[in-house]
Amino acid sequence: METDTLWLAIGFTGQALFSARFLVQWIYSERRRRSVVPVYFWYFSLAGGATLLAYAIHRLDPVFIVGQAGGLLIYSRNLYFIWRERRERLAPPG
Repeated sequence: METDTLWLAIGFTGQALFSARFLVQWIYSERRRRSVVPVYFWYFSLAGGATLLAYAIHRLDPVFIVGQAGGLLIYSRNLYFIWRERRERLAPPG
């Protein structure tokens, strides 16, 4: 596979992952009949954002790099809050 073709595949994969988060959120909310952001939304955001960041770095696009890198911080922080809350809920009282 040619290098440019490989990087286009990586870019489109990242975009597909990133876009899938909206589909996941929509289906999750429809099932609950209210607006909900499921944890999978943040996993898809992180995976898609990381893949798109790799593509942006390959393209040497500073605007794209800054946008994706900033997003990764937010997605990671949200997952940290979710993990921390779950850990605290499961911890024995003490």
